[in-house]
Amino acid sequence: MAGEGARLDRPRERRRVRLPRWDPEAFGSASERIARFLGTGRFIAWMTVFVAVWLGWNILAPERLRFDSFPFIFLTLMLSLQASYSAPLILLAQYRQADRDRVTLEQDRARDERSIADTEFLAREIAALRMGMGEVATRDWIRSEFQDLIKDVEKGRAAPSPAPRDEHDR
Repeated sequence: MAGEGARLDRPRERRRVRLPRWDPEAFGSASERIARFLGTGRFIAWMTVFVAVWLGWNILAPERLRFDSFPFIFLTLMLSLQASYSAPLILLAQYRQADRDRVTLEQDRARDERSIADTEFLAREIAALRMGMGEVATRDWIRSEFQDLIKDVEKGRAAPSPAPRDEHDR
């Protein structure tokens, strides 16, 4: 009979695998730094210098010191390897940027909604104040009333005063 570990009626025991652990946030930020560098003119300049030195060495160096002959297969392999690592890092950086943009957009929408609500509240308050102002005596209204009273008083002085009444007329 086979060993006890090979039985199919019992689940296997979990094996403890010692895999390295890393912080996904640290890995993501490192990939963003690499992706930012890959998108710069400095990277293109360094890559151009690297390829030019590689080609120059393998064309101009003595035959025994050359390590990559004319079709430059090893250079092609190195550039393919660099591209195969760059693409996922750039995608990861883009996903993280898209997540940040989404959070920023949600915060902007919430701020805009609060601003709209505040603006509508203030518009209602101003409308209520304007309606209330129709019932309040304003400075101009009081001034016009005083001017009317002054005119009436002046008319009263200019007009002859009525004859005094007797007490019998009452």
